[in-house]
Amino acid sequence: MDSINQQQPEKNHEDLSGKAAILKLKELINKASTCFFCTQLRENGFETRPMSVQKTDDEGNLWFLSSTDSYKNREIENDQQVRLLFQGDPHSDFLSLAGTAYITTDKKIIEELWNPMLKTWFTGGIEDPRISVIKVVVQEGYYWDTKHALPVAFLKRMIGSVIGKTLDDSIEGNISL
Repeated sequence: MDSINQQQPEKNHEDLSGKAAILKLKELINKASTCFFCTQLRENGFETRPMSVQKTDDEGNLWFLSSTDSYKNREIENDQQVRLLFQGDPHSDFLSLAGTAYITTDKKIIEELWNPMLKTWFTGGIEDPRISVIKVVVQEGYYWDTKHALPVAFLKRMIGSVIGKTLDDSIEGNISL
């Protein structure tokens, strides 16, 4: 029996690198905006928590604000390798990224990333001494998306189920920066 990927009449795999990878990364992160930020990947398990991306720059680096006294910062100081998991929609816009995390307390970067909603976590506002920046330099990843809008993807799946043929509108592939 053929695998589901081999049953597809359309191209459903495309690896991306360079500028195309960065564009796909930005597109999917804009849809999700938050991720599961995973640390301690080399341990017997790993630690995970939700985090909001404050910025994705033109090189594909992701920027977060975090508390200097958080478990996450301590874990990064111990092991800089992280994994970020995004889901933009229940049926598409999935992204898994692996990278290296760097922590800084550069006030200029904090000012650039700051927004007033962050005062919930940093009660001292932009001058809160506990604010740090985490920059994740992405090395690689994998994405799962649709080629067209979700209504088109849904319609293709419906037709496929009626005619007994795999008509999935998905596209997936490696991302390398």
